[in-house]
Amino acid sequence: MSLLTTFERSGSLLFKYRGQIPVLLFVAVIPVAYLTDYSVFSSKTALFIKILSILVSSIGLLVRIITIGTAAPHTSGRNTGEQVAESLNTTGIYSVVRHPLYLGNYLMWAGITLYVMHLWFFIIVSLLYWLYYERIMFTEECFLEKKFGADFKTWAAKTPAFIPSFKKYVPARYPFSVKRVLSKEYSGLLYMVIAFIYVQTLQDIFIHGKFFISTLALLVLAKTLVIVFTLKVISKLFWQQYRD
Repeated sequence: MSLLTTFERSGSLLFKYRGQIPVLLFVAVIPVAYLTDYSVFSSKTALFIKILSILVSSIGLLVRIITIGTAAPHTSGRNTGEQVAESLNTTGIYSVVRHPLYLGNYLMWAGITLYVMHLWFFIIVSLLYWLYYERIMFTEECFLEKKFGADFKTWAAKTPAFIPSFKKYVPARYPFSVKRVLSKEYSGLLYMVIAFIYVQTLQDIFIHGKFFISTLALLVLAKTLVIVFTLKVISKLFWQQYRD
């Protein structure tokens, strides 16, 4: 079996199970949070890191929202069974970077790992993310090249794979779809909030020696659940209206 075929098959396998990666991250945080000496951080430094972490993850979620909201129909989804693309996205955020969804995912992960306040954990997770998703991106591009041929090659030649470049930005071909975002991205917001509360709770346990969830964390979680539930209801109403 050629190396090219091996890369493509392994990428397809990793693509199917990419949704389970956050679970591994949740498990890995436990020993890292336990071993981290939080006493070396001043209150101002810790607050700055936490605000920066939330900002980075929020930017990642925003990147995903923009990508999904302006992508062509039947592309850029959460499918795991197989690659799906009825057309080639080359405008909007796809004129800036070839894999905006994975860039958004990384920023969301990066913010959460920064919140742990352990430099090596952040570096290791970043490297593992790249190794994992590089195969997936390789497989996706093989699929797109086979399906769209010269159009894909032309677009790929001028658009970076992962680090955005705004020099040749082209306005999005499709208008922003609120319905698509409502139907697909409410889970991303909930995951992000739960992840931050989870890490903060672990830190409080290892610092104070007892299980504790702050009133603020519970309030944020409650508000997020209300927002997510509302978005889910609105999404279903929009979808029913669209079908009717």
